[in-house]
Amino acid sequence: MNALLDGLGALLDPGVLGGLLLGTVLGMLVGTFPGITVTMAVALASGFTLTLEPVQGLAVLLPIYVAASFGDRVPAILINTPGTPASIASTLDGFPLARQGKAGLALTVSAIGSLVGGLAGIILFMIAADPLASVALQFGPAEMFALVVFGLTMMVTVAAGQLVKGLFAGLAGLLLGVVGLDPITGDPRLTFGVETLTSGLPFIAVIIGLFGIAEVFEQMLTHRRGERTVITQMGRWTPTRQERRQIRKPIAVGSGVGVVVGVLPAAGGDIAGLVAWTQARRMSRTPGEFGKGSLEGLAAADTANNAQVGGALITSFALGLPGDSVSAVLLGSMIIWGLTPGPALFRDHPDLITTVSAILLLATVLAFAISLLRLRGVVRLLDLPRHYLWSTILICCAVGTYSINNSASDVLVMLVAGLVGLGMRRYGFPAGPMVLGLLLGPLAEANLRRTLVIGGPGEIFTNPIAAALLAISVLALAWPLFRRRTRPRVDGPGGPPSHEREGGPRPPEGSREGGPRQPEGSPHERDGSPNPGEGSQQSPNSPEGPS
Repeated sequence: MNALLDGLGALLDPGVLGGLLLGTVLGMLVGTFPGITVTMAVALASGFTLTLEPVQGLAVLLPIYVAASFGDRVPAILINTPGTPASIASTLDGFPLARQGKAGLALTVSAIGSLVGGLAGIILFMIAADPLASVALQFGPAEMFALVVFGLTMMVTVAAGQLVKGLFAGLAGLLLGVVGLDPITGDPRLTFGVETLTSGLPFIAVIIGLFGIAEVFEQMLTHRRGERTVITQMGRWTPTRQERRQIRKPIAVGSGVGVVVGVLPAAGGDIAGLVAWTQARRMSRTPGEFGKGSLEGLAAADTANNAQVGGALITSFALGLPGDSVSAVLLGSMIIWGLTPGPALFRDHPDLITTVSAILLLATVLAFAISLLRLRGVVRLLDLPRHYLWSTILICCAVGTYSINNSASDVLVMLVAGLVGLGMRRYGFPAGPMVLGLLLGPLAEANLRRTLVIGGPGEIFTNPIAAALLAISVLALAWPLFRRRTRPRVDGPGGPPSHEREGGPRPPEGSREGGPRQPEGSPHERDGSPNPGEGSQQSPNSPEGPS
């Protein structure tokens, strides 16, 4: 009871309330601007919050994470461009609805689904995180090592479908995690005589470089001058009683799919949205409307997109395994604050868990309220010239990185990481596994060496939990290769692509962070936005277009 009261009492701090409001507004803006990913925003904000108290810092970072899932649907619906990779599925039905003159209705339905999905994920976090952490407290070094390996494997296997490149990126992250002093002997490793590297690579500087600087450089290289058509005719905003009944089932489907996908390590909102869209289509009485302007498809996708946030935070807080790249940044910030993500956090700081749950609830409700405002000014922001955005981001990245340790070497590390991240994007290497390897590598090494000291190599394989987790990890790596060898060739002249035969949506190419680049000359490469999918071209004489 004391932990509950102390956790709720922390919300009375003006700094916490101010941070919550600021983070929510920033999150909405982050989602609204295509090209600013949530990972980039949270990493950049973390550079300015590390000097705050942990609760105040989380009051800024968590609302950005939550509110961006509300804001990213605005460009997805109005200009057929995902605000973040998580809103890919929103373009499938959101933009067709907007072209039919139902943009306001689409935004309202999307906000309702986002609210329900967000609350479902948070409630699951409040119910399931503590029992899961209690179980994990019984884990020894062998189980923790196997658990970290399992988390790394999951990130690699879902890395944009590129198993080999994801594996190389993960190994590179593990190698970067070795830089610094040996945790047992204290000997310097891979420091090359540079004194600033004895404490290891600055995690936040690397994250800002990989996701912030690299993203800006990529957009600067691929941007072409051109105009995007923004739909400004909103139409009606309030759904009818029949439409409210129509979206109940897909919202339920999206909530269930979202929380399940979110719990899986490394599975993000884009996967949750696409899976929920497909499942809702299979269960719908009118599957032919999906992809052509279906309220059911839009509701399912946006509900799942927000529900996965709570699921991702379960594994992040209870096990210390990031559910996605955003969670990895959050965990890195908590470590710098002196907090240890994982089961010990629930034992040592139960009041903090209560505060986090309350922050998530308040941020969700506040983001929903902002979403219902008919902010026509936000529509105008979509036409803001990109070079203003780029210069602002670069300045904030440099200032935020320097302010962490007042170190120019951190800024240099950030720039080098940005160039590395740009090269990874150009050659299709995902950044997520590298981040996870850098974050979890030291934890895996420490637990492995403790295990070897206690019982030798046999301790890992004779422990049933550790052996089971390692076996699942091996199967997860081997299964894609096995399927690739045994699956009959179905593409080509003899038949349509597999995703079309199965009725699933075609995700926009290059939409995932670190995913493959778009083909040269594609129409959406001119403005640096992801390829939105079918039906994106709007006639200038269309009655649904801007007046």
